Amino acid sequence: MFYTKHKTSLLALLVIAVASAVALITSSTVALAATTEALGALPAATEKVTNPYGLDALWQTGDFIAKGTLMILAVMSMGSWYIIVVKFIEQRKLAKQARGISDSFWKSGTVQGGVKGLEKGNAYGFIAESALEASQRHNAKLAESMDHSTWLATQIQSSTDKVQSRLQDGLAFLASVGSIAPFVGLFGTVWGIYHALTAIGIAGQASIDKVAGPVGEALIMTAIGLAVAVPAVLGYNWLVRRNKVAMEQVRDFGAEVHAIMIGASGKAS
Repeated sequence: MFYTKHKTSLLALLVIAVASAVALITSSTVALAATTEALGALPAATEKVTNPYGLDALWQTGDFIAKGTLMILAVMSMGSWYIIVVKFIEQRKLAKQARGISDSFWKSGTVQGGVKGLEKGNAYGFIAESALEASQRHNAKLAESMDHSTWLATQIQSSTDKVQSRLQDGLAFLASVGSIAPFVGLFGTVWGIYHALTAIGIAGQASIDKVAGPVGEALIMTAIGLAVAVPAVLGYNWLVRRNKVAMEQVRDFGAEVHAIMIGASGKAS
């Protein structure tokens, strides 16, 4: 009797345990499904978030004046970088020519032979060739009124100035961009803020989300202006310093050619 009651109690407990386990598994499954569905409804972590107040929005919503200002700044930037790269290449070429002078020009017996040994378009060869032509033209009636040394020095100086002028081509553009670009960007900012405030006034709403976006959009113009001006100013100062070093070598070469030709003419006379 006791065994039968005990067996019945154990069976009841077993049934209750199984029912509890089934209920627990069922609730866990439902909770997991709900969690998975909720996570699926969330946006993906890698989904790209678009900025409604970026450069794209500025270009799309801007009028022709705002777009024209951006285009002017873009042209200034491209022109500045083009000049910086081109002038750097020219300076590298001139420095290479200066190193080649000792290998070809000064090893020649005469100035004429040294000029022939230089490649076409060589700045140093241009100065030496100009000195030779000036020496040959000294016998003309107008040139005879000036002594040979002064006449030759004048022509060499003129050729040196032409080389310097060639090196300085484009630097005025860099200086202009460096001084004007910030003001062009500031103009774009003022114009953008004006239109932003006008739109806010028409809408009749002055909340932070209505003001911050358009005003921040307009301030991008100032940042672009500074981004255009800073490389132009740095490039201008850098190229001017390199031009100074290069022209010192060119002037020294002109003085040496002048001394050699005056010495040769003195020996000939």
